[in-house]
Amino acid sequence: MPSQAGAEMSSPRNNYNSKAVNRLMCADWSAYSASYDLLSEHNPEYQALLQDFEAFLATIEAPQVIYDIGGGTGNYTEIAARAYPDSEIRFVEPDTNMNRSAQSKLAAYGNINYDNRALEDIDATGSADLVICVHALYAMPAPEQRLADLRRLLRPGGLLYLIDIGRYMNVPDWRSYLFSSLKKELGLVGALRVFWQGREIAKQNKSILKAQKKGVYWTHTEAEFASLVAQNGFEIMRQQSVYRDHSDLLVCRAIS
Repeated sequence: MPSQAGAEMSSPRNNYNSKAVNRLMCADWSAYSASYDLLSEHNPEYQALLQDFEAFLATIEAPQVIYDIGGGTGNYTEIAARAYPDSEIRFVEPDTNMNRSAQSKLAAYGNINYDNRALEDIDATGSADLVICVHALYAMPAPEQRLADLRRLLRPGGLLYLIDIGRYMNVPDWRSYLFSSLKKELGLVGALRVFWQGREIAKQNKSILKAQKKGVYWTHTEAEFASLVAQNGFEIMRQQSVYRDHSDLLVCRAIS
């Protein structure tokens, strides 16, 4: 889910004063799910994130328990399931259609358990060796508290692979970037066809921007994000700006 660099920080403490109003501003993730993978498959920046995650998994010991929090349509879980067929993977995605899409995509893997609860409703404590949370935290209620929930899931020494959108969505900029990439890959007609099939994504991205500007969805700088992560019991092992400098990637270890 793309975003624009240069956003101002909006305090997560003030993001959720009116649940009814905020729901009207949020993206419709069920509508998003139908087209999400279509454009993701052709987005070089998204594919680069998947490749980074796969490379990261190759550097660690096989985890016994893995959580994918806000797992969307299951792309990161699929990589983990392929890399670690003997691991227990707990896929957590509260949106019904996203969860259904993931279950269909991942039907061949027998080591995945599916959960449609929100992160704050997961009652497990200290059982995970690896937690994955990609482009999900910014849209959760009270992100600072959710960072504490991510830490709660991990055993001491467990790893967190975290990517979060930090800056404002710039829909025209991403549309231009993606169309240029598609045109090189598929030609003009092919690019137009994919864009038409994925038109719901542009609509939902506009909703994301609106929610960001209203403070319903969290925005942050690299430094602000890293500071909050560290305050919630993590040692940051790697940090970098990714996704055309619109998101922040952190690999962290849970400390006692």
